[in-house]
Amino acid sequence: MKMLMTVLSGVAAMLLSLNLALAAPSNRQDATRHLYDRVMEEYKHRDYEAALAGFRLFLELHGQSSLAANAQYWMGECQYRLGRYKEALKTFYHVVSYYPLSPKLAASTLKIGQTYTRLKDHEKARTMYERVIDEYPESPEAELARKALDAAPVRDAEPAPQLTGNGLSD
Repeated sequence: MKMLMTVLSGVAAMLLSLNLALAAPSNRQDATRHLYDRVMEEYKHRDYEAALAGFRLFLELHGQSSLAANAQYWMGECQYRLGRYKEALKTFYHVVSYYPLSPKLAASTLKIGQTYTRLKDHEKARTMYERVIDEYPESPEAELARKALDAAPVRDAEPAPQLTGNGLSD
């Protein structure tokens, strides 16, 4: 009987630890989401420095979470809004390069185009806007890319031939 109680006690302890192990990811997800939401509040309140620091911390702590790509994207948004365009460019490229299934791909690609526009590299901006339209044609980002292309400076075109006199050569 004593041995049966010991075995039952061990089984109960094992079941309890298994239950805690199964519950732990949920608790971790809740903590991950809570931190992400708190940092997003900083962003929404336009405290971009605090949000940037918060997203960096989030990525250090939860770099493998399902929200990592979003945090990376919002980090780029903070850098962009702070006028740190070269940093923002690297961050948006990071989303595109390392999170191929992210719902932020179209937005990141568009932001790369907008960042190139800010850096006055209109040819690269045009390329990125065209990529958004080609790869995400029905997205809201594609509509913004079309508008950006319409407003973009015209490419260097061949000069139009000059007509003189009656158009006959001398």
